[in-house]
Amino acid sequence: MTDPATSPGLTAADVERLFVQMERPLFNVVYRWLWDRDESAELVQETFARLWQARARVRPDTAGAFVYRIAVNLAASRRRWRALRRFVALDDAAPAGADVQPDLAVLGAERAAAVRAAVDALPEKLRRVLVLCELSELSYADIAAALEIPVGTVGSRRHAAADRVRRHLHAQEYRREAAIRR
Repeated sequence: MTDPATSPGLTAADVERLFVQMERPLFNVVYRWLWDRDESAELVQETFARLWQARARVRPDTAGAFVYRIAVNLAASRRRWRALRRFVALDDAAPAGADVQPDLAVLGAERAAAVRAAVDALPEKLRRVLVLCELSELSYADIAAALEIPVGTVGSRRHAAADRVRRHLHAQEYRREAAIRR
């Protein structure tokens, strides 16, 4: 049996297997960053194109974490690009991605919008961990590898992010109830 640390890079079959296995969960992660189906699908494709380009340097045992690192970095860059584009007034249109994911529709449009706003309000380092923990099905160790942070930091950032989201939602609920009482 070969040592994964010394094995050659990914084969075409490895990349194809990763695509089949990871496309859906990766789309879910990217979608929660961008809230736009077309852009999310585009970035998933870009992620695998970059994996293909780097396949000779990627070990099979670390490929999953590497794919998530690429996707999260691309999504974060796209969000920054969007913010800059709006800031310099190049785009007067409403933000794209107003459609709601079917699983969020079950929660109701109001609750989904509140959760989305709470997650979007998180600092990027907390949002990265929360989205990967909740949607990627990666272990803390794999998330730590993907984000290049210690495993313990994954847990503490997930806790901090969940706490902030919870507080944001409670505060919003309190404000709504106060407005109804008036």
